[in-house]
Amino acid sequence: MQLKCKNSWCRQPFEVTDDDLALLKELSPVFGGEKFLLPPPTLCPDCRQQRRLMYRNERQLYHRTCDRTGKEVISIYSQDKPCTVYDQTVWWSDDWDQLATGRAFDFRRPFFEQFSELSYVAPRPCIMNMGSENSAFTHHAPYNKNCYMCINSGYNQDCLYITNFSIHCKDCVDCLGTQHCELCAECVDCKKCVSSTHLHECENCSDCRFCYDCQACSDCFGCWNLRHRKYCFENEQLTEAEYRRKLQSLDTARWAIAEKYERAFHSHLEQKAIHRNILTIQSERSTGNRIVQCKNVRDSYYMFDCEDCIHCFDCGDTKSSMDALEPYHGELQYETNGCNLGYHLYACSKSYECRNVYLSEYCFSCTDCFGCFGLHRQRHCILNKQYSEEEYERLVPQIIAKMRADGEWGEFFPEERSPFAYNETVAQEYYPLTQNDVTKRGWKWKESEEMPKMNRVIPAAKLPDRIDDIPDDIVNWAIECAATNRPFRIIKQELEFLQKMRLPVPRFHPDERHKRRMALRNPRHLWSRKCQKCGKGIETTYVPERPEVVYCEECYLKTVY
Repeated sequence: MQLKCKNSWCRQPFEVTDDDLALLKELSPVFGGEKFLLPPPTLCPDCRQQRRLMYRNERQLYHRTCDRTGKEVISIYSQDKPCTVYDQTVWWSDDWDQLATGRAFDFRRPFFEQFSELSYVAPRPCIMNMGSENSAFTHHAPYNKNCYMCINSGYNQDCLYITNFSIHCKDCVDCLGTQHCELCAECVDCKKCVSSTHLHECENCSDCRFCYDCQACSDCFGCWNLRHRKYCFENEQLTEAEYRRKLQSLDTARWAIAEKYERAFHSHLEQKAIHRNILTIQSERSTGNRIVQCKNVRDSYYMFDCEDCIHCFDCGDTKSSMDALEPYHGELQYETNGCNLGYHLYACSKSYECRNVYLSEYCFSCTDCFGCFGLHRQRHCILNKQYSEEEYERLVPQIIAKMRADGEWGEFFPEERSPFAYNETVAQEYYPLTQNDVTKRGWKWKESEEMPKMNRVIPAAKLPDRIDDIPDDIVNWAIECAATNRPFRIIKQELEFLQKMRLPVPRFHPDERHKRRMALRNPRHLWSRKCQKCGKGIETTYVPERPEVVYCEECYLKTVY
């Protein structure tokens, strides 16, 4: 079935396959013994993903007052947001009436209008970092200790500015997608690396810098595609003494030297390194990229242990789902955002351990709920109002009929009803837009908030070059980002790490550093091009016009190993 995206600014054609329709039928809920079919999507996969991401603020944190206790909290909701926000400790407690905001469904009005009104009065948690210790400035980040600005990352200790599923790391700074790493900085998609900086897609490496796609290497600098090597400089084998002398002469504790080799690193990525077209490991009948131990996964990215999934992203142990964003241990999910341990969910956001829950947000351990917000351990609720099982089964089909008539059934929450401005959300990372484009579409844009007054403001270009020349009171300065002019601070824990690792003080705002790390990841799209070794046609996340050397899987493995 060929369809065209209904968004006026898109209008891209997209295909809904027989497999899509079969999965939608399986995903459709049952009430009173009758299955209520979910219709084919009206938006293309990219616009659907963009819409879900607009409900996801990960990195923008604010000071706000808890609406129950009056105390100041750290929140993803700025003070001007007309939401009811509770300190997360209070929100998780039983010391308030979850059903006090419940209301009867009004059949004269659209569902999404009524749900939006409920979502602003029903309490929501200020932030989500359950089980963490001394880690107030973290979000979507459980069980961290002594961490700061760790986002979408858990089970870490003494880490700063690590993001995007960085887990079980210790003493790491400015990393993205790192697992089981220690004493690492500026690393992207690396595993089990130690005492290393500026690594990209490396594994089991130690004391390495500016390396790409290296495995089981140590004491290597500026290298690519190496396996089980030691004392290599820009892929040239040296003796230990030669390597030590070479490294000693570099003085990468100076910003100018570190920047020089970072430029060389990116040049090597483009001109010398071999890139495999896509990464799929132990997977069957699957398309997309970074797919590990999956089966029947189509057009999906960053997936592991998944089966029968379509248009899904950042999933683990998920089955029979479509348009699911970051579920772990999920099944039968459609148009969901961050719903771990969820079974049979449609259009849910940030709802955990739920079963048969539809069009709901911030619901935890709930069963058989429809259009609910902020409930714990509830059952048979509609718009936060309690019903008997018989009333629930009778009323929900009537609401679905109303939603069908209004063109709402089968859709996720509308973009314009997100509490966040577009540039506060992850949508801006994957689908960047100008302020003008955002306002033209009727969405919100938020200006940056001013930084508190500091004792001293210094442009990044005027910082001392060497880490040894940076005074300890830099923690009281504001530094103007070299790229954006946005002011930022160096915190004490960060300065101590830089001194220990002999790294220069960064010249870019943390958001700009994150943006540059994200740019090292390829787009979540596939293009057709030819293997530059054997010439056969391949699908790849590298746009054909890009300069990198891209090989098919077979040629890549033969070359690297």
